[in-house]
Amino acid sequence: MAFSGPLEPIDLDDDVLAEYLREADVPALLLTLVQLTGDLSLLPSGTAGRGWLHQEQGGLSPDRQDAVRARALRVLRDLRDRRFRAPPSAPDPDLLHTASSWVMGRDTTDLMPLLREQVQPPGSDTGAPDWKLDETAARDFRVVIVGAGPSGLLAAHRLSQAGVPFVVYEKNAEVGGTWLENTYPGCRVDVPSHLYTFACATRTDWPEHFCTQEELLGYFRTFATEFGLYEHIRFRSEVTSAQWDEQRREWSLEVTTDQGPVRDRARAVISAVGQLNRPRLPDIPGRDTFTGPAFHSARWDASVDLAGRRVAVIGTGASAFQFVPEIAEAARHLLVFQRTPPWMRPSPDYGKPLSEGALWLFRHVPHYAMWYRFVLAAPGLQGAPWVVDPRYPVSERAVSAENERVRAVLVAAMEAQLSDAPELLPRVIPGYPVGSKRVVRDNGRWFATLKRDDVTLVTEPVTEIDAGGLRTADGARYAADVIVYGTGFQADRFLEPMSVTGRGGADLHKSWNGDARAYLGTTVPGFPNFFCLYGPNTNLVGQGNSILFFSECAVTYVMDALRRLTGPGRPCMEVRQDVHDRYNAWIDEATRERAWGWTSVRTWYVNEHGRSPQNWPFSALEYWQRTRAVDPGDYLME
Repeated sequence: MAFSGPLEPIDLDDDVLAEYLREADVPALLLTLVQLTGDLSLLPSGTAGRGWLHQEQGGLSPDRQDAVRARALRVLRDLRDRRFRAPPSAPDPDLLHTASSWVMGRDTTDLMPLLREQVQPPGSDTGAPDWKLDETAARDFRVVIVGAGPSGLLAAHRLSQAGVPFVVYEKNAEVGGTWLENTYPGCRVDVPSHLYTFACATRTDWPEHFCTQEELLGYFRTFATEFGLYEHIRFRSEVTSAQWDEQRREWSLEVTTDQGPVRDRARAVISAVGQLNRPRLPDIPGRDTFTGPAFHSARWDASVDLAGRRVAVIGTGASAFQFVPEIAEAARHLLVFQRTPPWMRPSPDYGKPLSEGALWLFRHVPHYAMWYRFVLAAPGLQGAPWVVDPRYPVSERAVSAENERVRAVLVAAMEAQLSDAPELLPRVIPGYPVGSKRVVRDNGRWFATLKRDDVTLVTEPVTEIDAGGLRTADGARYAADVIVYGTGFQADRFLEPMSVTGRGGADLHKSWNGDARAYLGTTVPGFPNFFCLYGPNTNLVGQGNSILFFSECAVTYVMDALRRLTGPGRPCMEVRQDVHDRYNAWIDEATRERAWGWTSVRTWYVNEHGRSPQNWPFSALEYWQRTRAVDPGDYLME
């Protein structure tokens, strides 16, 4: 595995070139041709229109696809024979505006600042800090990062680029965070692989459209190696407490290591512990009385042989959706206990490898990888279909006409798969609006698994667990040899179990009282120089990008805050209470107008207080705009 490097020369004959072009993503190929030739007339008249990129090959007709491939063959042949030289890698602003407006079906002037940063050739790094510590007045500035998952690694890289001394404390023995801890069968990313990369370290040799846990972990290991981060990471070291020292204007930290307790100090702390790292076990009477193996999917026990055993799986969320089809192949009988069925998005490429031709195009065709990534991200930039429309008869069926349209498409896809098992339909079609819960990727394996003779779907709630099985609300009892909990995470328990004590002895967890809030997901009143990554209300929902994009945004913001802390003396900054409160009122108001905030269905998006501390209810563009730089007026600076 390697990050994107220089393009390799085109050295194939015409027949092989034509064969590989049959495997191209035609919308990406079309945009590549526009840039290579500068010929905007290649774009079909009008605009592509909303929804086109959700269709196979963008919904382009077979004749149009053939015309694009034929033109591409001529251009690549000229590049090969040196009759033509590729233009500079980054598209000029006019071309980018015209091409993106055609793709998006609307004028994209408002998106141009974001697109100019994101639509860059592999190997670019437009997010690097534009300042160096040795150019500031700071003399003893040092930062502690808590966690070496994706966000922590990116923060470490940016600090390294700025020449800021730092250390990363990581409780595990390796980098990767959730991609190290989750090793259950079938674990893979449900965002396209080419979007699940940092913009400063893109990879074009992903072997699959949606890569496995092993591939993702390898990516983050390579990131840490390539940018020299391992020397800054202290593994098997868990920060147990962080306390603000008012007199010294710095943080005092206690760290548990395999060599004993350690104390450390830093001018600033960056918490990068994530949201999905504390498994949630269901509160079912008798759970501890079960005598067979029982474990959570995030703590998969590979020593347990499932072959020939009756296995009970509790939960049908995103993780179970991945591992259930895998373990059904081994178990003698599989019991799937479902509380709420998920909405399923048809994704035929899910679990499939990229073809030899597709991989060749990434390595050899100028600009193709860049436009391919844009094509993947574009649908989400058009907005998500789960905003409540007050003019629509909102119900638990749909929250808008667009939401109803998406529902109809998803239901039709489910019905088509169950034409031979119609009795399953009323049990698997959700009774809540699309977007109220996490939508999962569907490649056909889930329903194929549920239709197996050795798999039983149970929709009655589990009311009790005993030594040898489970009992449901209808009085039925199901014997089991093994129980696997696919019951998600304590996503609303931010920063636990680390204790954080701020100004005046304020306890962060007591002040949150189980309902975490932060300004832009990063800063909290009363806790100077303390920053969160993937903090409250930064979970990206259906916005055509990955959480890594939000990490990039938040790290950019934090780096600008740190720049402001490098002045003479020992400055500190904390967000103003009124700014924090107005921001969170704005978040909460918008959440009430989203499917997950409106519905009555139980979802991990909403906590026991009836509020969503996880999700960002606006567009990815909105968060990007708000995190470009710190507004000094939002903060108390001392």
